[in-house]
Amino acid sequence: FLRMDWTGMRGRADRLRPALSFPKKSERRKIMKIMDSAEFDKVNVFGKGTENTAYAKYFIGMSYLNPLTPKSGMGFANVTFEPGCRNNWHIHHADNGGGQLLICIYGKGWYQEWSKEPRELHPGDVVNIPANVKHWHGAAKDSWFQHIAQEIPGENTRTEWCERVDEEQ
Repeated sequence: FLRMDWTGMRGRADRLRPALSFPKKSERRKIMKIMDSAEFDKVNVFGKGTENTAYAKYFIGMSYLNPLTPKSGMGFANVTFEPGCRNNWHIHHADNGGGQLLICIYGKGWYQEWSKEPRELHPGDVVNIPANVKHWHGAAKDSWFQHIAQEIPGENTRTEWCERVDEEQ
């Protein structure tokens, strides 16, 4: 399931399973792919949010952003990708600490680090992205995709947006 080793939290994730309704690992690949926006809205737990116009130039396709906490705090946001939407290659720079955490909550998506093979993402998957690692993430061509994103606090953090992801990647 979440398999996160937060101090003092070991073992508590399984007690959250009924409330979060994440499928068992063996069932993740069987998740129904929803292409229709109205159908997706019916199962959308955190809300789609508003069109991500501020960062649209860094995305191929439409994405939506729904901040869950004030950015000045822990900075959690629900990011929704329409089918086939993905962000450009980017790097979350930090001199110390930093990085990004993704908690996948719906649909099928992809994550890839520079010079590595892409990784398929399903609800319940957690991606810990260290600072200064070039990467991209987004929806599969045939599925809406959502993840909770957190910018990890650090010193002198900034995001560098790079080239678009080509169809081969």
